Amino acid sequence: MKEYHYTGPVEHKFSPYTFNGGTVLAVAGEDFAIVASDTRLSEGYSIHSRDSPKCYKLTNTTVIGCSGFHGDCLTLTKIIDARLQMYEHSNNKKMNSGAIAAMLSTILYGRRFFPYYVYNIIGGLDEEGKGAVYSFDPVGSYQRDTYKAGGSASAMLQPLLDNQIGFKNMEGVQHVPLSREKAVQLVKDVFISAAERDVYTGDALKICIITKDGIEEQSLPLRKD
Repeated sequence: MKEYHYTGPVEHKFSPYTFNGGTVLAVAGEDFAIVASDTRLSEGYSIHSRDSPKCYKLTNTTVIGCSGFHGDCLTLTKIIDARLQMYEHSNNKKMNSGAIAAMLSTILYGRRFFPYYVYNIIGGLDEEGKGAVYSFDPVGSYQRDTYKAGGSASAMLQPLLDNQIGFKNMEGVQHVPLSREKAVQLVKDVFISAAERDVYTGDALKICIITKDGIEEQSLPLRKD
């Protein structure tokens, strides 16, 4: 007869969150903004989709990049879309990027006791037509930046952006304004580098370039392993 050894109570854990990887990046220029993301949707060592970009168009001058838990990304972007439509019907005009950032902050803070597991970066044009980037934490704290990376490869991308755009801790370097062409090439380069080192980033790169004429989209294949 088998002997059963009772080892004590067993705890069964459930988490409402999961991390689906992915990286988002935004850069602001004099008269443009760029929001970019990879298209890999993964969980652990499984790839669920190779075509799941994390850039969502909100208006003709604003794009949001969301990474983290994909379910919360979808829920949050639907709520933002609904709020934007309500604002447009009430005020007969579209929200600008700064107002969208302030609204998103209140939405996230309203869920602070059960937060959306999402790292948000908004890129767009401000009221003067200049590029603006707003970065958020999951509970609504935000600030305006010139460039910002978020998601699984952010620790690799941010130092490179600090060096190439922010000229941090560099002496005798001429601070030249960032051109649109250089910014696009830099975004491509940093994502190619990130895909080499981060297992959650890869497959393809989607770039949204925001100017006063609208939003132009570009894509670039990344490594798929």
